[in-house]
Parts: sequence; C-alpha cells; structure tokens
Amino acid sequence: MTTEILIWIILAVAMVTTVVTIFFFILLRAEYLRIHQEIRIQLRDGREESREAGRSLREEVALGLKASSQTLSKNLVLIARSHQKLLEKMVVQLQDFSTAHQASLEQIRTTLDARVKELQASNEQKLEQMRQVVDEQLHATLERRLGESFQLVSQRLEAVHQGLGEMQNLATGVGDLKRVLNNVKARGTWAEIQLEALLDQVLTSKQYEKNVCVRPGSLQRVEFAVRLPGPKDQPHSQVWLPIDSKFPQEDYLRLQDAAEKADMQAVQTASNALARTIREAARDIHEKYINPPETTDFAIMFLATEGLYAEILRQSALIEELQQKYRIIVAGPTTLVAILNSLRLGFQTLAIEERASEVWRTLRAVKTEFQKFGDTLDKVKQQLHTASQTIEQTGVRSRALERKLKDVEQLPEVESATEIIFTDEKAKESHKKRGFSLPTETPNL
Repeated sequence: MTTEILIWIILAVAMVTTVVTIFFFILLRAEYLRIHQEIRIQLRDGREESREAGRSLREEVALGLKASSQTLSKNLVLIARSHQKLLEKMVVQLQDFSTAHQASLEQIRTTLDARVKELQASNEQKLEQMRQVVDEQLHATLERRLGESFQLVSQRLEAVHQGLGEMQNLATGVGDLKRVLNNVKARGTWAEIQLEALLDQVLTSKQYEKNVCVRPGSLQRVEFAVRLPGPKDQPHSQVWLPIDSKFPQEDYLRLQDAAEKADMQAVQTASNALARTIREAARDIHEKYINPPETTDFAIMFLATEGLYAEILRQSALIEELQQKYRIIVAGPTTLVAILNSLRLGFQTLAIEERASEVWRTLRAVKTEFQKFGDTLDKVKQQLHTASQTIEQTGVRSRALERKLKDVEQLPEVESATEIIFTDEKAKESHKKRGFSLPTETPNL
C-alpha cells in the first residue's frame, strides 16, 4: 500500500513538472514571437529611412553635378576665348616674322649670287691654269708611263716564255708522278710518308712509334701507332692506337671517270668495288693490328686524299659497318689532324695532372720543412733572448766594477801595466824559491 502511494506521488510530481515545463515553454515562445515581431518592425523602419536618405543623396549629387557642369562649360568658354586671342596674336607675329624672314632671305640670296659669280669667275680662271699645268704634266707622264709599260710588257713576255718552259717541265714531272702513283708499292709509300708528316706535325716523337709489333710473337707490324697511357694501377704501362694508311687509287679513278661520263651503272659498279676494297682493308687491319689489351679496341684507317675520304664518307652504311663490325674509324688528312689534336690535348691534360700531383707533393714537403724552420727560429729566438739577458747582466756587473774602481788611483802614463805584471810574476817566482806562496786569485772587491 505504501509503495503504491509513493508511485502515485512520483507520478503526480512528474505530471506537475511536465505541466510547469510546458507552461514555461509556451511563455518563452510567446516572448520569442514578440521579440521577432519587434525586430521585423525595426528593420522595416530602417529600410525606409535608408531609402529616404539615398533618395536625398541622389538629388544632392545630381544638383552638384549640374552645377559643376555649368561651371565647367563657362570655364571652357572662357578658355576657348583666351586661346582664340592668343592664336590671333601668334598669327600676326608669324606673319611679321615671315615677312622679315623673306626680306633677309632675299638679301642673302642677292649676296650669295654675287659671291657665286665671283667664285665662278675665279674658279674658271684657276681651272684654266690648272688645265694647262695638268696637260703638260699628263703629256710628260704619259710618255714616261708608255715607255715603262712597253718595257714592263717586254719583261712579262719574257717571263711568260720562261713560264711556258717551266710548265713543260712541270707536265713532264706530272707524268712522272702519275707513273709513280700507278705503282702500288710507291703509292703506299707516298701515303705512309704523308701519314708520318701529319703525325710529326701534331705529336712529338715520343708520343708515337713506327712499325710497331702489336701482337707478341707475330711478324705483323702496323705502320704507325700512337702511344697512350695504360691503366692507373700500372703507371709505366702503355696502350697502342694502330693507324694504317690505305690508298685504293684504281677504284677511285674508275669512279671519277664514270661520274664524269654520267654513266650511272658504271658509277654504281665502281662505288661497290671501292666499298669492297675498303671493307677488305678494314678486315685486314682488324685481324692484324687490333689486339686488346696491348692495343685499343679500335684502329684508324688513314685515306691519303680528301676526295677519297669524302667518297667513302658519302656511303654512311659502309662507315657504320666498319665501325660496328671491324671497329675501324676512317679518317682523311683533315679528320686525322683533328683526332691527333684531341689526343695531344689529352696528353697535355694528363701531363698537367701529373705535374699538379708533383707540385702538391713539393708543397707538402715545403710545408713540413717550413714548420721545422719555424721551430728552429723559435729556438734561435730563445737562445738570442738568453744571450741578450747574459750580456745585460755582464753590463750590470761591469758598471758595478767601474763604481768600485772609481777611487783606485790610475797608473801614470810613463809606467805601464805590463811592467807591473811582469814584476809581480818575478816576485812570485822568488817567493816560491824561498818557500812562500802568493795568492793566485784576485781578492773580491
């Protein structure tokens, strides 16, 4: 029974609390609606006031703009009138200036006409005199020049006759050269001499060798080989770059003849034959002279003429095949000089690096010796300081002795100190004979 009463009491309290909460909520909502309504009214009043203020502001701005435009128009009218007056004054001044300028120009023109007429008369007179002098000089010069020209022509004709004789001798020499070049051995020797001249022109004698054996135990010798430095771990080793000269003149001349005759089939045949000859020469160089690590993994084929090199260079497929398959670089005289110059720059760079390392070693040694020299100087300084202190102490002692001896009577000039010393020594000897001894040390003063 008591439990039921408590439950009913709790329910009653909960209902009362709910009712009170609902009541307060209704009051708060009514207050919120009232405040919201007041805010809306105030906002509407504010918009109306802003609208009235904007309308009045626009009217004032319109009135101000109208007044400004009227003032500006009046000012523009005044400025236009003042400019008009100034322009009228300037027109009058320009007219006056133009009239005065015309008068001065007329006066100047009259003066110039008179001066020009005087100058013309004077010039005509001087020109006549000059013409006479020039005619006389030209006549004399013409006669002298004609004589010199005839003499020069005769000398030139004589020189032409001598030149014709020399050209005949030259034609004979060209024939001899052609006969020499027809010989395969002589032609090869000529290409070898040209290659040697280029090497001697660019490199030093210690940077290349002639007739080098690149395969130990083999009799095959490459014509020339450039001496390259070996690996860094073997500073005294060397690697050879083989260079062999080739001059297939017959195929090249056949190609030139076919090109001059415009025979395309013959040109193609001669070009194929030339490529085949170059390919065989490249294979021969590859098999005989490329021997890593004694040599580089590539070699240079030197063609003696630029025309032959240009013809080979025109066949790009052949050049690529020689480089990829046989490891051969084809070079003409100009290209070989460029390659050798690059190698020479590499040699110079290597020599500079070696010299730089030697310089650094020398500098390190100098630094060490300089440190030792600094230590020695410190010791000498200390010794000099000690000697200086000793000398100062000696000076102090000498001055003290001088003060002590100041009152001692000085010997007369007639009597010498050596005689006194000598007499003292005799006295010592006599005392020794008698059995007496004299003090050997000077008493401390």
